[in-house]
Amino acid sequence: MGKEYNSRFILSITFVATLGGLLFGYDTAVISGAEKSIQAYFIEPLGLSSLVHGATVSSALLGCIIGGCISGIFSNRLGRKKTLMIASALFLIAALGAGYPETFFFKRGEPSLALLLTFNLYRIVGGIGVGLVSAVTPTYIGEIAPSQIRGRLVSFNQLAIILGMLVVYFVNWGIAKGESIEWINAIGWRRMLASCAIPASLFGILLFFIPESPRFLCLNHQENKALSILVKINGTKQRASDILQEIRNTLVAQTNTRLFSYGKKVIIIGIFISVFQQFVGINVVLYYAPRIFESMGAVKDASMLQTIIMGIVNVLFTLIAIFTVDKVGRKPLLISGSVGMAIGMFALSAMSHYGVISLWTLLFIIIFTASFMMSWGPICWVLISEIFPNKIRSKAVAIAVAAQWIANYLISSTYPALMDFSGTLTYGFYGMMAVLSGLFVWKWIPETKGKSLEEMEKLW
Repeated sequence: MGKEYNSRFILSITFVATLGGLLFGYDTAVISGAEKSIQAYFIEPLGLSSLVHGATVSSALLGCIIGGCISGIFSNRLGRKKTLMIASALFLIAALGAGYPETFFFKRGEPSLALLLTFNLYRIVGGIGVGLVSAVTPTYIGEIAPSQIRGRLVSFNQLAIILGMLVVYFVNWGIAKGESIEWINAIGWRRMLASCAIPASLFGILLFFIPESPRFLCLNHQENKALSILVKINGTKQRASDILQEIRNTLVAQTNTRLFSYGKKVIIIGIFISVFQQFVGINVVLYYAPRIFESMGAVKDASMLQTIIMGIVNVLFTLIAIFTVDKVGRKPLLISGSVGMAIGMFALSAMSHYGVISLWTLLFIIIFTASFMMSWGPICWVLISEIFPNKIRSKAVAIAVAAQWIANYLISSTYPALMDFSGTLTYGFYGMMAVLSGLFVWKWIPETKGKSLEEMEKLW
């Protein structure tokens, strides 16, 4: 099939939408540079445990769970575009609030349980924003994108997530570079968290210039607007009219469609895709990267720098996924990624057991993250955006994304306590999850390459 779409228009829409992904990555990874300062500012003076520290570092994930759960309601009632606008406002509030939690009620420099709770509440607000964009951005791009390039465009969302993490690694490193630990623990961590306000403002402004999803417009009986957008996307009125008719056919009686209209299997598969993406331990590496590198013997600045190197590797391997997902397919990339992740984590488990700390440790961390970034990182979002039929997509995506954030919270919040118990068993568990994820894909995941969203119903 020849090219039948307006590349410039689609790419401009995708760019704005994926700023939500960039904020997703920025907001979740910014804590990696601040978590030791948070421990020094809140946890240690108050005599709190490593479990409280882990829960504080991961508190945004509670908001992510909430955002994921409510994303379907917001997306269906307000639309994809307005939901993203709400998320941008939440990012802005959370950035300024978490950076300066004493504002309005507390005196700076005097930590207390109430202040710690306030800090966590601001992080949860930002997490709600992350939960909303994590569900709505891939859904929006998937509904805008032509089937020939849908995998590539949705994968751009993962690239944006990783770029957001890489940008914040640079920001954190730039803020901390040359400064004393005392300054970072008093002021530096605040600037790290507050810096998210800049991309949040840009995202909110640019959202005014993109259209609503044509599939949402059809659902809300605005077919003329939907047709106009489809013409801009696909280049010809005939092609746009054909797509509009396909959408009409799948949206009949949409409001009365039950979640399990296509059986439980598709919902369960969506949940397991999300859970496995987290149970392999990727966010442990991303959130705690500087601490992991410091445990390998790196000094403060060097650990931040090694984190940046890891971020660059992540971007490069995400690009591999972007340029191969619509050619190679979803399943081969996922299975090969599971194999690479298992090798990386089992090697880290063995090194932890024998107390080996060397450049080999960095190498196997990079093997693990590179394998994830070329497979489960982007393709999880591709599958979540495309496997569900139109009639149940918003509800099903919300469930899958909420499950992902619950799994993320469980893995991230328990990491400090698990490492206190046994690094060998901790990394070994993540390696076993990587093995199981590959077996799951081989047995249960259908190949969706090249299929339109309307054709997905035939799979189930």
